[in-house]
Amino acid sequence: MGLTDYCFKKSLWLFHFAGASCNNCDIELLDCLTPRYDVERFGMVLVGSVRHADVLVVSGSINQKCRSRLLTIYEQAPKPLLVIAVGACGCTGGIFAEGNTFAGPVDSIIPVDLYIPGCPPKPEAFLAGIVKLLNK
Repeated sequence: MGLTDYCFKKSLWLFHFAGASCNNCDIELLDCLTPRYDVERFGMVLVGSVRHADVLVVSGSINQKCRSRLLTIYEQAPKPLLVIAVGACGCTGGIFAEGNTFAGPVDSIIPVDLYIPGCPPKPEAFLAGIVKLLNK
C-alpha cells in the first residue's frame, strides 16, 4: 500500500477554490451537501483551509488575478493532494477562454487529477468523478 493509497483510504476533505466564473458550478457543488445527495455520509466535507484538505476543487475560469492565488493555495496544501477541475471553465476556459485576462485552464497552472466537464456539471457527475478517482 503506497502513501497515496493510505492517505485517501478514508474520508476526503475538500477545499473549494472558485475562480472567475458565473458560480453555477459552485451551486452544483454545494448541492452535493444537501440531504438529497448527502456526501457527508461518506465522510466528504468542505473545509475552510486548504491546509486541512485532501482535495482541491477548482471551478471557474482562471484569470491573471486568480492565477497567483491558485498557485499560493496549491503550494500551501499538504501533499499528496488531489486536484479536480470542475466545469467547462475549469477544464478548458469555457466562454472566457478568448478573454484578454484568461490565464489558461487549470491544468496549465497546476497538475490536475480529475476533470468534471459540464456547464454546469450535475451533482451526480461530481459523485461519479470522485468515485472513479478513488478507484484509480
